[in-house]
Amino acid sequence: MSEKNPALKLLTDVLDDISDPNFVWQVLALVVCLGLALLISRWWRGRHAEGAGRLSDASARLAFPLTAMILVGVARLILKPFFHVNLLKLALPLLGSMALVRSVIFVLRQAFPKAAWLTAWERIIVIVVWGCLALYITDIAPYVIDSLEQVDFPIGKQRIDLWMILHGAATVFLTVVLALWVAGLIEARLMRVDTLDSSLRIVGIRLAKALLTVIAIVTSLSLVGIDMTALSVFTGALGVGLGLGLQKIASNYVSGFIILLDRSIRIGNVVQVGADNGMVTQITTRYTVLRHPGGTEYIVPNETLIGSVVQNQTYSDSRLRLATTIGVAYSTDLDLAMRLMTEAAAAQDRVLTDPAPRVFLTLFGDSSINLELGFWIADPEEGRGNVISDVNLAIWRAFRENGIEIPFPQRDIRIIHEKTAGNE
Repeated sequence: MSEKNPALKLLTDVLDDISDPNFVWQVLALVVCLGLALLISRWWRGRHAEGAGRLSDASARLAFPLTAMILVGVARLILKPFFHVNLLKLALPLLGSMALVRSVIFVLRQAFPKAAWLTAWERIIVIVVWGCLALYITDIAPYVIDSLEQVDFPIGKQRIDLWMILHGAATVFLTVVLALWVAGLIEARLMRVDTLDSSLRIVGIRLAKALLTVIAIVTSLSLVGIDMTALSVFTGALGVGLGLGLQKIASNYVSGFIILLDRSIRIGNVVQVGADNGMVTQITTRYTVLRHPGGTEYIVPNETLIGSVVQNQTYSDSRLRLATTIGVAYSTDLDLAMRLMTEAAAAQDRVLTDPAPRVFLTLFGDSSINLELGFWIADPEEGRGNVISDVNLAIWRAFRENGIEIPFPQRDIRIIHEKTAGNE
């Protein structure tokens, strides 16, 4: 039995060593190795704490198990001529499994940086990896695989067993995670290229994720042994679905790539689509998010942006002209009023000096002379109503200090009382 199962033999040897007085030296050597590995890993983590690279994070995670493996291996070679080192021999695969688990978790965190489920599933992943390791070192894995292969069922002309399904699911999961991790590296590299337009960077990132995911799935299914022609039914059904019920979704996806490629709408632009207006904060392959200065966010399908007129106020120039109209009395010194309005606008921090604010006489009204003040701002994403309010308030204060009247409509009502003959 021991020759067929070396893992059980190793466990038996460790139990036999417990009664040996020299066993305490094995425990002491293991504790010293683990302690030194812990100190070295803390020193390494502190040294690379400020590193923003992913390799620094990976090295910090793997510092303890890898250092411990090296120290335990060296201690095993040194102590082997003097007494049994079965405990150290058993510690090596356990430390190796710890390094494997931390590597898997690191790859998952890089592939899914914002995934909340990873925190909840991290322990389950650890248990699965350690369970697989236990099956491997105890030589029980072949028996489990044989039992799973006995449970099979036909799909068309091909028979699929339970082990193929589990093996395929694990292979697909690992290859997709690896593909997404590589896509994350590509994303980090593209986002650092300042000379490339942001829309083109987004297109490159999404194309890389899509292509790598498809390649990973196809490759993993081929490695498992699933015939790819079996997916012809699925692809045919998908084509029929796109032609009948999913044409709107497909149109939005195509429109999203068109918007990103032709760069007619970019992140940060202030646009208006029908009655909805705001700053573009996100462009996905299906929809675009507009954030109104009041805080409301509009989710506009990309097909709408392609098929309708879009007012892009910052398409070629981020500067935006704003205007406010104020009426003054006919007795007002118009030159003084226009100068005060220009100075009130120029005193605001957000108002540009080039082009300079200008005042136009637009209308001789029934009760007032209407003056329009036009001025330019360079940051429309910060809001328009607030700067117009500040300008209006400054004008009102300047008019009050200089005695300029802002009239309001007045009506005089005369009641004519006619005397009748009877009253005389």
